[in-house]
Amino acid sequence: MYQIDFTHPSHVYFVGIGGISMSGLAEILADAGFQVSGSDRSKSSLTEGLETRGITVFYGQSRENITDDLDCVIFTSAIREDNPEYIAAHEKNIPCLTRAELLGQIMKNYSTPIAVSGTHGKTTTTSMISEILLQGDTDPTLSIGGMLKTIGGNIRVGKSGLFVTEACEYTNSFLSFFPKIGIILNIEEDHLDFFRDLEDIRRSFRRFAELLPREGCLIINGDIPCLGEITEGLSCRIITYGIGHTNTEGNPMDYYPSDITHDKSGHPSFHLHGPGKSLRQFALNVPGDHNVSNAIAAIALADLLAVPDSVTARALLSFSGTDRRFEYKGKIGGVTIIDDYAHHPTEITATLKAAKNIPHKTLWCVFQPHTYTRTKAFLKDFAKALCLADKVVLADIYAARETDTLGISSDTLREEIQALGHECFYLPSFDEIENFLLENCITGDLLITMGAGDVHKIGENLLGI
Repeated sequence: MYQIDFTHPSHVYFVGIGGISMSGLAEILADAGFQVSGSDRSKSSLTEGLETRGITVFYGQSRENITDDLDCVIFTSAIREDNPEYIAAHEKNIPCLTRAELLGQIMKNYSTPIAVSGTHGKTTTTSMISEILLQGDTDPTLSIGGMLKTIGGNIRVGKSGLFVTEACEYTNSFLSFFPKIGIILNIEEDHLDFFRDLEDIRRSFRRFAELLPREGCLIINGDIPCLGEITEGLSCRIITYGIGHTNTEGNPMDYYPSDITHDKSGHPSFHLHGPGKSLRQFALNVPGDHNVSNAIAAIALADLLAVPDSVTARALLSFSGTDRRFEYKGKIGGVTIIDDYAHHPTEITATLKAAKNIPHKTLWCVFQPHTYTRTKAFLKDFAKALCLADKVVLADIYAARETDTLGISSDTLREEIQALGHECFYLPSFDEIENFLLENCITGDLLITMGAGDVHKIGENLLGI
């Protein structure tokens, strides 16, 4: 594998530079003195931000963009072998790295690289950790999979040895990392266009845990089934946390909550039991019991890094979420509109349960399924989860990288939901959905647009933003 020499900055080109992670890595290299350029399909706020930093961005991907002065080309997993820039880079024998390989090499430059993994909750937990470390004046470098208001983006370059990043399991990207502290939030079936089954996914998380050195530490959710398969025989320190006081192996959790309550906005407060600590109380400014679990993982890390309790508590209370994670968008006609990134049955369940803690008349969910593979694999689970809303409206499936429909559609999901005796509507276009909502939502209703595609535009169009 090609190794970047960070002591001698060179010219690095990013194919797909406008992605949330790729743009952040481009900023890190630019800050380190590298000449950075790249391409993307269309202009966005992220690419415009890069251009203001003097980074050259080509719109549209062409072999002419791959010039002989490039020292390395970076690709994401979404780039196929028939991409013209991919072809040109290999024809010219220019060294290539994946996004994950570059991130792994960057991590080696820090004394305390921290990787946050899990099927769900990575962005929120990484953001909570970021807020704690920022308020603790630790001057961390941060790479987040969403936009954090505190830093006005998804990337921050600090001067200390702390580096915090999300660690995604898709295509085994996180196996290219070099963490000293790893967090595993949960392990469930997802990305079945790459993984064979749940056991295949669990093997990858086990390999991720094995990356941690003897002097490192794994913070892991003790509610993960068959926990020992992930943790047994690891040389690093292991810290467990969870909602109950014992883990799935029957052993005491290191961290667990009690006395969870919710305010009128659905924001939880709880007491926390932890090793060597008296009972502590924390309050969150984001809704849902799933965020209690995320917060405890962040607190365990803060304790490990010796962040004062007062700083941790203040940071968690001030954290109001990231873009597209139960994000309040506004009100129209007395209807509250929330947007959420949930695109897996477990995430949908957590989001809709959180919504039920907020006073409302009717809970509407406008759901845009994400990829045909995921929709087919979890069809019945999606139907069951969506029934937590009072009324469901389905948009067409967001195909993302996929071209094969697998014989599945949003209308198939509508049939599954209606078979459960639940009210569900399928409307193909956003215009139709918006008009339907304007006609049917009334004052006091709560409307959630949900999915990993562009469904957020529906609420934004209704609000005129």
